[in-house]
Amino acid sequence: MRRKRAIVIAVALGLLGAGVVLFSLNTGSIRLSPSSVMKALFGYGSPEETMILYEYRMPRIIVTLLAGVGLGVAGAVFQGISRNSLADPGILGIHAGAAFGLMIYVSFFRTLEGPATLMIPLFTLLGGTGIAIVIFLLAYDRYRGLMPIRLLLVGIAIEAGFSSITLLLSLRLDENTYAFAARWLAGNVWGRDWIHVWTLLPWICLFVPLIFYRSRLLDLFTLGDEMAAGLGSAVNRNRFVLLMFAIALSCASVAMVGGIGFIGLAAPHIARKLVGAQHRYLLPICAMVGLVILVTADTIGRSFFQPNAIPAGVVVAAIGGPYFLYLLFIKKKTSL
Repeated sequence: MRRKRAIVIAVALGLLGAGVVLFSLNTGSIRLSPSSVMKALFGYGSPEETMILYEYRMPRIIVTLLAGVGLGVAGAVFQGISRNSLADPGILGIHAGAAFGLMIYVSFFRTLEGPATLMIPLFTLLGGTGIAIVIFLLAYDRYRGLMPIRLLLVGIAIEAGFSSITLLLSLRLDENTYAFAARWLAGNVWGRDWIHVWTLLPWICLFVPLIFYRSRLLDLFTLGDEMAAGLGSAVNRNRFVLLMFAIALSCASVAMVGGIGFIGLAAPHIARKLVGAQHRYLLPICAMVGLVILVTADTIGRSFFQPNAIPAGVVVAAIGGPYFLYLLFIKKKTSL
């Protein structure tokens, strides 16, 4: 029954995602009718419609699709390995590390076009990995293992510190690069060319299946370290491997769509309410929910506020902030 329910929900989310994508293709500074979009997709549109669709809108939408999947799955992994329902790549400081890596890149290379953009996910990954190692070392207890509450508090503190360092580095940039950095930190989807699609695609295609393959390990973590070890799981090694996979997904995703938060927090909660906590069903639904949230937020930000588009991160934060407070209220109420 749970499998059938997961399949039905996945199909429903897929249809919802397809509808959002079609609406996103229709909207923008230059509006295309649904019939014009369909003609252009099948090669019967005018040269102008084909150019708008394939050179401007479709690459950006595909980037948001991929990044939404990556952030949703990464959030589920962070919550699984930490046994903390409030864990999120942004809250834990991983995005702050990715932003620090990006600032290092733009400070030295100062180019955001061409093949050099292939290096951006590498720099964000190095920054996010470095921060993650510091956070987990500070949150790890020799006798009690990884402490979820300490993990959250240390992550918030590290995130605040490195956000300040990132802001300081951004002040040393030239005007154009600083404008890019400010938009990136606000969660602006800047990956709008096909080269950005090809940059992000290998990361999603590699690490998402690897995490799905190890979904059983995430189920074991929910039982506690001692129980997982008693069932034959190499707890510390598996936690480290899954952590590296989630960091790679998260950092590669935000490298192309900016420092967008709350997707990794909200997607697992929504998916858990839909299909339960078993990760072989939870992870695909997390991917679909993250996809729908990010594509919808980007579409709203660039279409509903013309001519001054707002970053997708602002739209997500406007929704995610109240949802985060709701989760805190529920968690506090259930603990009483």
